[in-house]
Amino acid sequence: MSTTFTIDTATSRANPTPAPMKRLTVPAIQRRKFEGQTAEPLVMLTAYTARQAQLLDPHCDMLLVGDSLGQVIYGLPSTLPVTLDMMVAHGAAVVRGSYHSVVIIDMPFGSYEASPQQAFASASRIMAETGAAGVKLEGGEAMADTITFLTQRGIPVMAHIGLTPQAVNALGGYGARGKSQEEHAKILGDARAVAKAGAFSMVVEGVMEELADIITASVDVPVIGIGASARCDGQVLVAEDMLGMFERVPRFVKRYDNIAETISNAAARYAADVRSRAFPTDEQVYRPKI
Repeated sequence: MSTTFTIDTATSRANPTPAPMKRLTVPAIQRRKFEGQTAEPLVMLTAYTARQAQLLDPHCDMLLVGDSLGQVIYGLPSTLPVTLDMMVAHGAAVVRGSYHSVVIIDMPFGSYEASPQQAFASASRIMAETGAAGVKLEGGEAMADTITFLTQRGIPVMAHIGLTPQAVNALGGYGARGKSQEEHAKILGDARAVAKAGAFSMVVEGVMEELADIITASVDVPVIGIGASARCDGQVLVAEDMLGMFERVPRFVKRYDNIAETISNAAARYAADVRSRAFPTDEQVYRPKI
């Protein structure tokens, strides 16, 4: 669903660019993979705020409001404490700040696993309160019935298999998956199961390259890789990792800038100006007109 908001510029710095084009749709994303091939890979990044969405939106096909916001925004140790309220608030902000990309919102841990009915209650709230195009949930074959239940009721679902961060305690860490023949077979089975269940696409995270290639060739829906293979139908990264906001990032991340250093340097210059009374200057203060 395309949702465009007008924001009062007198009260907010957030002033979304007027929509110059129609927002992409879930079917348009699906059609990018034709007869098993994706001519132009899909571009996906995470976004958590309206301003971040404004900056990333023109360059992306999809924006993911990931539960990674728990670590990136809130400083939590994992994604597990993230709540549905958090996802709804940030999801609505990203929809307001975008006009082109398909916006997908993560369903947080504990909001969908109990039953398809619980998943529908959570997903329908996300869709109604944010204007997003769909939801993402973690899990393979075990979540197939839930994916079918949601899609039959009009909720597009992006699946997430391989390394699933919400299951980090069960997996025993964040290491690459699919190294053993048994795990290889399970993840491939998961991919086929979620595609058959009706997922419009899937994220394949932290798996061996050969397995990612096999999955991409084995399913008809777009496969979005993260720590997978360049031959996937698209790629996703956490935007803050890609921008260099953190000193430590996973092996599969390529830094395209060093924003942390830029921010730190700017803050240092500001602090020096304040302490030396070099700021504010005549240009930043109000005086009566003569």
